[in-house]
Amino acid sequence: MALPHRFGDRILSFAVAAGVVWIWYLVSASGIISPLFLPGPERAWASLVKGFQNGTLVRQTMGTLQHMFFGWLVASILGVVLGSAIGMSRAARAAAMPTLEFLRPLPASAVIPLAIAFLGLSNSMATFVIAFGTIWPMLLSTIHGFATVEPRLYEVARVLNLSRMETIRKIVLPSALPDILAGMRISVTGALILSVVCEMIGGLEGLGHYIMVSARLYRSPDLFAGVIILGAIGYVSSTLVSLAEARLLRWRERGH
Repeated sequence: MALPHRFGDRILSFAVAAGVVWIWYLVSASGIISPLFLPGPERAWASLVKGFQNGTLVRQTMGTLQHMFFGWLVASILGVVLGSAIGMSRAARAAAMPTLEFLRPLPASAVIPLAIAFLGLSNSMATFVIAFGTIWPMLLSTIHGFATVEPRLYEVARVLNLSRMETIRKIVLPSALPDILAGMRISVTGALILSVVCEMIGGLEGLGHYIMVSARLYRSPDLFAGVIILGAIGYVSSTLVSLAEARLLRWRERGH
């Protein structure tokens, strides 16, 4: 029964997407909004195809993917390493959590001027800003995952005479993995958003800069083409992380 239900959900989602495109077409064709600002979906699609054929959108898309991936990767590594160290120690949590709660609400955009001052308008600046903005869901969820491991599991590790590293690898990490993966799934969307922001502000090669230049030159079909690609990147990246999460946590389903 699960497969037909999943197929029905897919059909419904495609129907909703088709409805949005149809409304877009009707509004643009009605002339209520000037074509200078709202091109029809056919013009946006033509710009999308042309951009990939001449290589322009390929370069811009790869630039955004590069910024997004490296920033998210740095945040993932630091978030998991620091989160596991803090989460496993009550003293470390007591010492670090006030500082983390002070830094966590800071918007990533607030650190952009500081990053530019030290790193310039470079890819390193983008990586730093993206990592700073996306580390918090992973860091805090990792801390929570390691801090809430069932105490009896540590007793099992002592009975089995496991070393500290074996305890972490075989018992603690699998128990905390659902929280870690949930933080990664949340952060991947933030990484895409911050990539676009950094590209707009820093003039770095990517879809953010492409969209901003298109807006300034009133090239609305190019602007919408860039937005469509960003939506596709967000959907695909979130889906990939969700698939990885489902695959890595299959043992929970078998356990039930």
